[in-house]
Formats: sequence, structure tokens, C-alpha cells
Amino acid sequence: MAKLTAALTVLALVACVGRPCQAGYGYPNPMPSPSPPPPTPPPYTPTTPSPPPSAPITPSSPPPYTPTTPSPPPPAPVTPSTPTPYSPSTASPPPPTPIAPSSPPPPPPTPSSPASGLAVGYYQKTCYRAEDIVREAVRDASKGIMAGLIRLFFHDCFVRGCDASVLLDTADPNSATEKFGIPNLSLRGFEVIDAAKARIEKECGNVVSCADIVAFAGRDATYFLSNKKVYFDMPAGRYDGLVSLINETLPNLPPPFATVEQLKAGFAFKGLNTDEMVTLSGAHTIGISHCSSFSDRLTSNSSDMDPSLKSTLQEQCQSNSGTDNTVVQDNKTPDKLDNKYYKNVLSHEVLFTSDAALMMATDTSDAVRANAKDTNLWEEKFKAAMVKMGAIDIKTVANGEIRRSCRILNTN
Repeated sequence: MAKLTAALTVLALVACVGRPCQAGYGYPNPMPSPSPPPPTPPPYTPTTPSPPPSAPITPSSPPPYTPTTPSPPPPAPVTPSTPTPYSPSTASPPPPTPIAPSSPPPPPPTPSSPASGLAVGYYQKTCYRAEDIVREAVRDASKGIMAGLIRLFFHDCFVRGCDASVLLDTADPNSATEKFGIPNLSLRGFEVIDAAKARIEKECGNVVSCADIVAFAGRDATYFLSNKKVYFDMPAGRYDGLVSLINETLPNLPPPFATVEQLKAGFAFKGLNTDEMVTLSGAHTIGISHCSSFSDRLTSNSSDMDPSLKSTLQEQCQSNSGTDNTVVQDNKTPDKLDNKYYKNVLSHEVLFTSDAALMMATDTSDAVRANAKDTNLWEEKFKAAMVKMGAIDIKTVANGEIRRSCRILNTN
């Protein structure tokens, strides 16, 4: 009888462990109770860009843009730093309370042998006007769409790497694509990518990937939104991915209600350190947001949002028809890429829980203050972080293709 009882107990425990837990993204509801963390994935190992195919040219600061100006000359290839191991978490965000500084992360692992195949000036021989064509398409877009292009680059790279999988309308007959995932329903800028791709195909044929066009567009949107102040060379040579799955969006894209520890872990999993996470968060100085992404902060007594901003947002978000209204993310300089975001974090004038969470840890709050104090420092770090993010999980000829249309696979 004792053996039978023990056996039944074991079976009950196995059944309990086997139940899955799916966390919601929180539009508009916050995440439910945390599920057990998944097994720790292997440390991210970025690859070192290979040198450009042509003889290197001494880089110089780009002149003010005109459509006939060729793409800027290449600098020395960027070698991304190596991240700390990721330990994901899906815990619901508690009311903001300061936490003690965490212990220093373990030393990063030694990078393995290179080769993403990325290089500055990658298309100089095969389509020398490729970057110019993309820049012209971005230049003609509205500032709102430019902000959307930076976000599009981020959302592409954080799900399956920078492979243009977010652009696909269809891929797997058994699954919708990333484009239709909840975090991506408000993405903008697809028409700019399509226009640039069509012109490149007409001028050069099928040689420039959609993934590289997305990366160039994110870089060029940064340039125009900063009043042509923030410019950097974007290495290229990415191939377009062959897989795009809707169910991979929620686990990979940090939600607007993320805690600081969730943000650190999520970015570390992609090979980006804490300072780079804070640096890239500065992109919230431009663009718009749906009210559902921060509605909990408008009604919660625990929210530390500035009372005047909260009152303004309550009026802007009110809708008798149930419409999910949109508001600007930075009410001071909404169409300018600058360091105002960090000043807004310090004054509690930010929308998202994830924005306010940057003040909940010593290392992130120190980075916020440094970026708020020195705009040139933040701009330089933003350039480097955009390039490093652009090297996440690069596809090659072995596991990718150069799409003829960015919205469908060549096999379709």
C-alpha cells in the first residue's frame, strides 16, 4: 500500500510540472502571475564583422545629405562586446520600489570564431547606390513614420535576429507571421521599405536584402530625426530569414510594463548589456503610443507619474467610443531624437512602467543621469548600440535568401 501511495504522489507532481503557463502581453491588461523561468539558454556570442569587400576607405564625417551624395565611406569594422548570460523572467511588475544594487555580472564569455559577414560599404560593387536609395525613401517619409522605422528595426532584430522576418505577410501555412503578433500590430514604415526595395530591384536586381534595407532605414531615420546630427555607418551583408512565427513575438519583445530586471535579462539574451539597454530606451523620445500600453499608470495610486502629465493623458486617452487613442511619447520634443527622454525619466514624465523602472536600480539610474547630463555622450552610445543590435543572429546564404519582395518568401 505504501508503494502505491508513493507512486501516485510522483504522478501528481509530474502532471503539475507539465502544465504550461502563458503570460499575456498586457494590452491593456498587465501580465498574470509569473511562470517558472525556462532553462537558461547558451550565452549569446556575437560575431565579428568581416572587412568590407573593397579596399577600405578612410572614413570621414558625412556632409549634409543631398540625394546625389554617395553613401559615407566605411570606418573600421565594429567588434561587438559579449553579453552576460540571460535568465528570463515573466513576473508581473510590482509597484515601483527602489531595489538594492545587484552584484556585478559575471565576466562575459570569450567570443568564438567570427563571422557574420557584415561589412561597411557591402554593396559598393554590386549596388553602389543602395544606401542612397534607402535614405531618399526615408527622407520623404513623415517624422512619425521615421520614428516607426527605428522601432521596426528594433522589433525585427529582437525576434529571430535582424532578418526582415517582421516584414513577411505569410511564411508558414500553419502559423501567422510576426507582423500579426500583438506587439507588432502598431508597427509603421512598411511602405517605406517596400518603396526602397522596388527602386533597388529596378536599378540593381536582386542583390540587396530586405534585412539590410530595414537596418539602413533605422540608421537614416535616426539621422533625419536628430536634425542630421546623429549619423553612423551601418554594416551590411544580412540575408533575409525564412521563418516568421506569430508566437515568437511576445516572449522576445520587452513589454511596456516590464520591470528593470526583466529589461536587463531580455536585452542580455540578445547580447546587449545594461548600459546599451538604457541607451536604446532613449528612442522613446520620439514616436507615439497607444493609451492601452500605459493605462494602468493613469489609474493606479502607486504610479509615480507627474500629476500634471497624468491629468493631461487622462483627457487625451478618454474615449466614449472605446477607441484606443494615441499620444506622443515625449511631450517636450516629440519629433526630435535627443536626450530629453532621460530628463523626462528623472522628472517622472514618461509613459511606460518600463521607462519609470530605469530608476529602480543603481546602475540603470546612474546611466539615466549620465545620458541626461551629456547629450553627446548619449548620441555616441546610441550609434554604437544600434550597430551592435544590428548584428543579432545574422542569417547567411546557408539559412537565408535575398527576397525579391520583402513581404513574401521567394518560394511562394
